[in-house]
Amino acid sequence: MKRITLAILILLAVVPLFASGVASGGEAENMTHKMTILVFQLAIIVIAVRLFGHIFSRYLKQPRVLGELVAGMVIGPYALGGIQLDFLGQQLFETTGGSLPVSPELYGFAIVASIILLFLSGLETDLPTFLRFSGVGSFVGLGGVIVSFFLGDALAVLLLPGVDNFMHPTALFLGTLSTATSVGITARILSEKRKMSSPEGVTILAAAVLDDVVGIILLAVVVGVAKVADTGGAIPWGNIGIIAAKAFGFWLIFTVLGILLGKKLTRGLKRFRSMEMLTGISFGLALLFAGLSEQAGLAMIIGAYVTGLSLSQTDVAHEIREKLEGVYAFFVPIFFCVMGMMVNFAAMKGVILFGLAYTAIAIIGKIVGCGIPALMSGFNLRGAFRIGAGMLPRGEVTLIIAGIGLASGVIGPGMFGVAIMTLLVASIIAPPTLIKSFQGGSGYRKKSRKKTTEEGLIAINLDFPTKRMTDFIRSEILTVFRQEEFFVQKMGLHIPLFHLRKDEILITLIQKDEVITLNTAPEHEQFVRLLVLEAILELKDFLKGLEGMKSPDAMGMDLMSRLFGGPSKEKKTQAEESDNGEKEE
Repeated sequence: MKRITLAILILLAVVPLFASGVASGGEAENMTHKMTILVFQLAIIVIAVRLFGHIFSRYLKQPRVLGELVAGMVIGPYALGGIQLDFLGQQLFETTGGSLPVSPELYGFAIVASIILLFLSGLETDLPTFLRFSGVGSFVGLGGVIVSFFLGDALAVLLLPGVDNFMHPTALFLGTLSTATSVGITARILSEKRKMSSPEGVTILAAAVLDDVVGIILLAVVVGVAKVADTGGAIPWGNIGIIAAKAFGFWLIFTVLGILLGKKLTRGLKRFRSMEMLTGISFGLALLFAGLSEQAGLAMIIGAYVTGLSLSQTDVAHEIREKLEGVYAFFVPIFFCVMGMMVNFAAMKGVILFGLAYTAIAIIGKIVGCGIPALMSGFNLRGAFRIGAGMLPRGEVTLIIAGIGLASGVIGPGMFGVAIMTLLVASIIAPPTLIKSFQGGSGYRKKSRKKTTEEGLIAINLDFPTKRMTDFIRSEILTVFRQEEFFVQKMGLHIPLFHLRKDEILITLIQKDEVITLNTAPEHEQFVRLLVLEAILELKDFLKGLEGMKSPDAMGMDLMSRLFGGPSKEKKTQAEESDNGEKEE
């Protein structure tokens, strides 16, 4: 690690020596110079997010996304990026003077990254499970959204100068910001603690999906309100209703049409017999609907999310996600880094106290707003607190909402910094709080559900000799579950963690080195073991087929003869027999 860091520092020190004269005063405004600056910016961003992400993940035991955010703060225009560089003739990350502190070109990369992020989030949404657990999960999720939104909105009215009513765009944006939840951090903890299939785990996941949906619709309404407010005058309730109906109508119509036509679309694209073609066109449609969403007066991420959700129930959803993982791994860290660059430390000096109060309100809003409905739905105090703690982390939706608010001028740099502060604090305190909360007994009061509490979960452990074999068998197991019409959702990009669902069956699969662990309820244990056995038997038949093939030496001789025109094994044998006959004569 030290050697890599030293090499990067040397590289950054040497580059200016070779780059002198790249820019001159007369060329500063031409396109070539702008693209050169963009390339240098992307180079530093890519290196920084990898280093900081690695440090936070491996050494600080924090989510990688926090490291990517901090990387943006460190190299951004309000920190190291604001240093004048002679070989460029300007600062590397120069403030533009507008509402955004980064260049339009770099912000364009962040916008595309947000579309990729929400498209893949839509692909990973399990719509049947969302509808199936729409009872308790929706009740809990709506409680968290309503309480968080009201507290965030009210705090802005009480403490911010110039915000004099609850319908003020700034108050609405801060209310919407407090509703978002990042389920990725919670899902990883639940899986590692084998709590994914517990009543608390299922409820958290269902409520988090609802949070994403309601948060995106709220964002559309708030963006519409902000645009109406820009025209001047007070915002009438009639316009609010129209904006809300427009957002919900766009969401509902395009979602229903997408779900109805998604399978027909993928069936037609399969005729090309190319997954690259299918993935490319699918992502192109996400960009198309993102643009249409913006034209309709909504946020681009809504169109991207609807497109992903429409394709989530098709049989190629998993393949599309796998094909786009490389694109995701490159673009999405850039998005988080650019969001970190927008934090203006000087502008935050005047809102530090408000930021601390807003962070506390955001945390209380989730614990109380989700905990009270959980208490009313059969959970005890312990279980209600677990659900509230699981809904604490903030993530990509918070950043997207804050970025749109900053770009539109509805919130300033100070409020954007408050959003980042809330995200960092909530995401840091959530993991240890959630882990601590699961110490103790059951969190569910109803005895009829006792079998599905964490005390009754069954862990099926499969140990293999090598990691390569484990990776291969894990892939075969997932294939068998997909053939049984299970919805397979990958919960972590950097770790092999999967959530498998079908009807009432909930399974968590996680791989650690050479061990695969499947967690499920006792009543589903035999069925899960049967499917795992089926996967292993299919693998055994495959290996038997390999044993019936020619030996590697024979296969190699045949291949060499075809490549270089040498005699095949059969011809060589005939020639040898002929030579032997001549010798005998």
